[in-house]
Amino acid sequence: MSRQEAVSRQDLVRFLEDRFACAQACTECARLCALQASLTSAGPDTGAEPDAVDDPGAEELRRRAMSCATVCDEVCRTLSEDVSQDECELRFQLERCMSVTLDCAQLLDRHPGAETCAEACRRCARTCADFLSTLG
Repeated sequence: MSRQEAVSRQDLVRFLEDRFACAQACTECARLCALQASLTSAGPDTGAEPDAVDDPGAEELRRRAMSCATVCDEVCRTLSEDVSQDECELRFQLERCMSVTLDCAQLLDRHPGAETCAEACRRCARTCADFLSTLG
């Protein structure tokens, strides 16, 4: 194997590893945001934290968390489908995911008990950024 083939093969492996890591981070972020949204919109008889229902920003948090979950789920499905997608479309989706997850993390920071979800959003944004750097 020539040096150029070895580099190309290493690049491909890194690309696939970063793609997989990004898909995993998006899945985890989507799962936690959906969970956070369900806790935020829970009624008084569901056993959720009482402050979750009385919080004036609960509806905004629920909407934002569900939007984040949806975007992350879309990116994860895109990344797991086909390796030969249009690079511009893939970049757009990754950049959108980074933006939505960071925005959601900032909102989650203002809500006690949402720290785990906020960190998952930040981790997702970082892995999207790492994957974008793989694309060049």
